[in-house]
Amino acid sequence: MVMTDVESVTANSTTGNVLAGKAMEFVQEPSVVTVGIVASAVGLHATVVIGTEILVDDQEVSAINRMPQFPEDVLAEGGAFASDRITVRLHNTTAAAITGFTKINVTPA
Repeated sequence: MVMTDVESVTANSTTGNVLAGKAMEFVQEPSVVTVGIVASAVGLHATVVIGTEILVDDQEVSAINRMPQFPEDVLAEGGAFASDRITVRLHNTTAAAITGFTKINVTPA
């Protein structure tokens, strides 16, 4: 299962969970979760949480300005149990809007 999102993050703001409402926001079976997040410009940070495990904590992402490609743009990879929630928040640290590109692969273990 693949989830993608393209989100404009306004200046000096943080999004809610960009995966909210998507089919695999809550993992259905034990899985490996591969995360790719990139931005249209420098200054975008990401936080990724699976269940209660923080994989990425407010770290700057690449400014490659396209949808992430695997394996080149893998930001993190982690395990998930059934019913774990995948949360991705984007934080813009600049004075202008930045587009964040997110791609999540959920592979049953």
